[in-house]
Amino acid sequence: MAEGLPRTSWTFLTSHAHVLLALARNPGARLRDVAATCVLTERTVQSIVADLEADGYLTRVREGRRNHYRITAGAKFRHPAEAGRDIAGLLALFTEDPPARPPPHG
Repeated sequence: MAEGLPRTSWTFLTSHAHVLLALARNPGARLRDVAATCVLTERTVQSIVADLEADGYLTRVREGRRNHYRITAGAKFRHPAEAGRDIAGLLALFTEDPPARPPPHG
């Protein structure tokens, strides 16, 4: 890799986290819209949603012709390094309005 170019082969959040955050921001989103937001295929998002449902992180509720997704309150991280911690903090970090930036100096 050329010096000075950013590496783009990894990100801090997994695809599962991106999908969960997208649904936390917009519980009534269509999965094709979630896929576009997360830069994933619709099939991948469907699989991730199935994983998140199966492991109790969210539930799908049919409202009319649309699905709405509810994040499970008190859901915990799965990795041993974060075991016992609620995902609520992560969701709050990325779903609340960002803090105002301080004015530039000078």
